[in-house]
Amino acid sequence: MTAPIALIIYESLLAGGQLVNRMQDLGYRVQLVSDLRGLVQQALDAKPMVLVANLSVLSAEMHEALLALRANPGTRHIPVIALIKQGDKKLAEAMRVAGATLVASETDITRQLPQLLEHALQV
Repeated sequence: MTAPIALIIYESLLAGGQLVNRMQDLGYRVQLVSDLRGLVQQALDAKPMVLVANLSVLSAEMHEALLALRANPGTRHIPVIALIKQGDKKLAEAMRVAGATLVASETDITRQLPQLLEHALQV
C-alpha cells in the first residue's frame, strides 16, 4: 500500500523542517509546494490526503491559492490545516475565510499533529 501524500507550505525553514519530519514520522509522503500559483495543479496531480500550511502571514498569493483550491471541484475536498502563531486572531480568521478546514497554533506541530490530522480528515 502506498503512503498518503501531504502537501506542505511553510515560510520558516526551521518550522517547515520540523513539520516535514513529523509528517514523515506519521507515515505521509511529503511534497513541498514551492509555487502557490501552481497549487491547484499540484494537488490535482498528487491527490494529497491533506494540505498543511505553516504561515506567519496570509499573503495575497496564498489567499488566492486557497480560494482556487476550494473553487476547483477536483481539489475542494482536500482538508487544509493552517498552523499559525498562537494568539494571532487576525491571521486565524483570514485563513478560515480563505478556506482552511482547521486553524491551529504552530506549537501544536509536535504535540498534537496526529489529533489535528484526524480531526481535519473527519470534517
